[in-house]
Amino acid sequence: MQAKLRRVLIYSLTALMLVTAWLGWFALSPVALPAAAVDFSIKPGSSLKSATRQMIEAGLDMPAWPFNLLVRFFVGDTKIKAGGYQVRAGVTPWNLMRKITLGDFTQVEIVFVEGWTFRQMRAALDAHSELKHDTAALSDDRIMEELGVRDRPPEGLFFPDTYLFGKGESDFAILKRAHREMNKRLQSAWNQRAADLPLANAYEALILASIVEKETGLASDRALVAGVFINRLRSGMNLQTDPSVIYGMGDKFNGNLRKRDLMTDTTYNTYTRAGLPPSPIAMPGQASLLAAVNPAVTGAMYFVARGDGSSVFSRTLEEHNRAVARYQKPGATRP
Repeated sequence: MQAKLRRVLIYSLTALMLVTAWLGWFALSPVALPAAAVDFSIKPGSSLKSATRQMIEAGLDMPAWPFNLLVRFFVGDTKIKAGGYQVRAGVTPWNLMRKITLGDFTQVEIVFVEGWTFRQMRAALDAHSELKHDTAALSDDRIMEELGVRDRPPEGLFFPDTYLFGKGESDFAILKRAHREMNKRLQSAWNQRAADLPLANAYEALILASIVEKETGLASDRALVAGVFINRLRSGMNLQTDPSVIYGMGDKFNGNLRKRDLMTDTTYNTYTRAGLPPSPIAMPGQASLLAAVNPAVTGAMYFVARGDGSSVFSRTLEEHNRAVARYQKPGATRP
């Protein structure tokens, strides 16, 4: 009986050694690929079996069951990372296992530029070939509802930055990240605000920051531009900022802002209406957010662009008119 048990044990150990040796050979043998490089995606929520099937369907020529066994034996089958991946000739099952469990994604990027509108942001998302376009058929309002925002338009609520993502990731995931980042940056800026600002809340600071973003051609002028608008808000003077007028015109703006446009009332016309416009007019960057809540202490009430990106700041209308006469067309009346 003992001899029989010993033989069973020896056979079992031998079989285990052979299986282990074969699995080791399999793990380190290159996978046949249909091309020098192959891209594949693993969908969110995929099981190990599903992930393996998606890789094989993408052209990776390997048997499924030993790969599944390899992953279960070394890392477990619950650590699969969804995302886009790329493999090249010479990749082994061991390499694949590490990729899909460590999340070694193929990284691509999308850039949202400071001063862009939400419309421009959506166009960039729609045009990106590596994204899954889940939001393409959704209205702006529906997107905001999906983000949990029901009382505000999307303008200005997303942070302009470079976002890295795995190929095949949903465009909604990018929007969610950009929205979360703006919330974080805005709250941080608001917590650092100067005392006694004529701004009721962080959202009003965001509106002002968007105007500063569109009005400023030179980084060093941001705090001064913000200071001028803060002075106007305190004094009750209309903001009289062209970018908000242009934003309110929408598709009617043809690149030429005329005097009659400044006199045509819209909810965004800061020549005809007092105070801040009802929403941001663009995506402000970090510097504009900080300038809006920590404006320069200045007596200036006016500024005019020199044409080189910088501005001339004036305390009085008389000084401002002289600057306008020097740097813009005679008779022009701008902030």
